[in-house]
Amino acid sequence: MSNDLQNIKNRFGIIGNFPALNRALEKAIQVAPTDISVLVIGESGVGKEFIPKIIHSESRRKHQPYIVVNCGAIPEGTIDSELFGHEKGAFTGATATRKGYFEVADGGTIFLDEVGELPLQTQVRLLRVLESGEFMKVGSSQVQKTNVRIVAATNVNMMKAIHDGRFREDLFYRLNTVQIDMPPLRERKGDIHLLFRKFSIDFAEKYRMPELELEPSAVHYVENYAFPGNVRQLRNLVEQMTVVERNRNVTVEKLAEYIPMETHLPMVVNTPNAQKQPDFGSEREIMYKVLFDMRNDINDLKSLTSELIKNRGAGDLSNHEKNLINRIYTPEPQQAVNQNSLLYFEDNNNPVVQTPTIISNADDSYEDVEDIEVEENRPESLSLQNNEKDLIIKALEKHKGRRNKAADELGISQRTLYRKIKQYNLED
Repeated sequence: MSNDLQNIKNRFGIIGNFPALNRALEKAIQVAPTDISVLVIGESGVGKEFIPKIIHSESRRKHQPYIVVNCGAIPEGTIDSELFGHEKGAFTGATATRKGYFEVADGGTIFLDEVGELPLQTQVRLLRVLESGEFMKVGSSQVQKTNVRIVAATNVNMMKAIHDGRFREDLFYRLNTVQIDMPPLRERKGDIHLLFRKFSIDFAEKYRMPELELEPSAVHYVENYAFPGNVRQLRNLVEQMTVVERNRNVTVEKLAEYIPMETHLPMVVNTPNAQKQPDFGSEREIMYKVLFDMRNDINDLKSLTSELIKNRGAGDLSNHEKNLINRIYTPEPQQAVNQNSLLYFEDNNNPVVQTPTIISNADDSYEDVEDIEVEENRPESLSLQNNEKDLIIKALEKHKGRRNKAADELGISQRTLYRKIKQYNLED
């Protein structure tokens, strides 16, 4: 680590040796002697405010004004007046002429925090200042000049803001001459314990209380917490525990009371344009699984019936029992000896019940079956393909090749049926 970098850390109280953090600080030191515009990118609470301070303190403007403007905290109706000033009578309440920040900071540096929150009208004025150094007060027609260096920061996704029309693309590239990225705390695992100790010392001195000490298990816990609020959240945590906790040895159980590990788990975010996309493939597989499970149950019942018939003999069946069996079985014509009977005999004269493939009866209702479109070439199991093909063949035979009727019988669309016919080479 260079002496300049270590000196900067000491001067501004920056703790940590994470490579991305060191790189951000080094870039700030390198661009400081120039007047290049800088855009600092990072999540809320990562310490973006240190970068413009470093740049200003290491620049030729360090003896000139340094002004911080929180763009997100100023109402849209007054932000132009705050930045560029206004003339007396320019609007209701403007009882006197007022200088804006760009006029007051002439020769110095302005830090525009949360620049992504600027209104579009103000963005146009800011772009003019960046390009020519010129601006006009609200309610004035006189052009004024200013020599101000601008450092901006934001936690907004600027590309998305530009795409959504909330931020001007030309202003973004004008501000982003040099971009400095500040890493989130969750990526700086090795720095978390160092920061905890630093804040513990600071608050112990401030409140005149003993320092907090983390037990080894608590160190591991805190280093694996996501810290959505980043360094600011960690600082507030240490301050709160310094004041509230009597025991100076912090256990993992005590930490969990303040920062439950579950709070950093990923959450589903509902965006305005997000729509839930149904998983047609999964629904189709579930439907077929239910149907095939039902088929297995029926086949088991058929096997049981066949065994009972073998044991009792065909002659012992009553007409009522034969009618029940007729309702269960649908024999293939070429295999049945008698169309009115479900029984035929092998060479040993033992009665056998034919168990053909299940097909849909004419009175079956598929009104509740959803018309599901399935992607072509979707991988399916071999058994599923065979059964699906059999179902299609039986439906076509039943309705004498009328595909619209067969599609209704199967509970699928005609387009899906046509595709399946082509897939299984059933055109004939």
